[in-house]
Amino acid sequence: MPRLTTEGTYTDSPPPGRSASYDGDEDDDLLDRGRAKAHRFLHGFIDFAFQGNVLEIAFGLIIASMFTALVTSLVTDILLPPISVLLPLNKNLEEKFAVLKGGSNYKGEGGYNTLKQAQADGAVVMAYGFFLNRLINFIGVGMSLYGMAATYQFFSKDPIIKRTVKCRYCRKNINEKAARCINCTSWQDGREDRLF
Repeated sequence: MPRLTTEGTYTDSPPPGRSASYDGDEDDDLLDRGRAKAHRFLHGFIDFAFQGNVLEIAFGLIIASMFTALVTSLVTDILLPPISVLLPLNKNLEEKFAVLKGGSNYKGEGGYNTLKQAQADGAVVMAYGFFLNRLINFIGVGMSLYGMAATYQFFSKDPIIKRTVKCRYCRKNINEKAARCINCTSWQDGREDRLF
């Protein structure tokens, strides 16, 4: 296969420093480099995937998803049914909705009994009960996680919950135990006031 030289002419001879069968060597070199890159990528991934930190994060995510499912079940199955009975809702909270535009089979007041029935008919609905259910779930999960963090912090020396105060000079939040502000670098013990 002819190649273009630096002088602008074509020649059949191999480039300097290559043997006459350089096409085959170039293919082998390319395959070897590809294999080396794939090997390095695979081993790098294995090293990354089985580091201690990654495994700890994976276990933490699994436990967090199980904890979220538990709190969601607590809110949906235990807390919301008594709320639905105490308040005059006549249905579960997540089944409350408002019809904004009726579908083809809409019959005026009380036209749909369930949210799924309204959505199947093509009605435009505002599912506020479903939103309130999710909001209560979010508050429940947040309060439960805060309770667990406070309990953990009570029994260990690692601070999970970091209390903050406003810097007296730049008014940004900083750790309550900080001697200097991380934002404006002023001292929090009042020595800035004594200098002036």
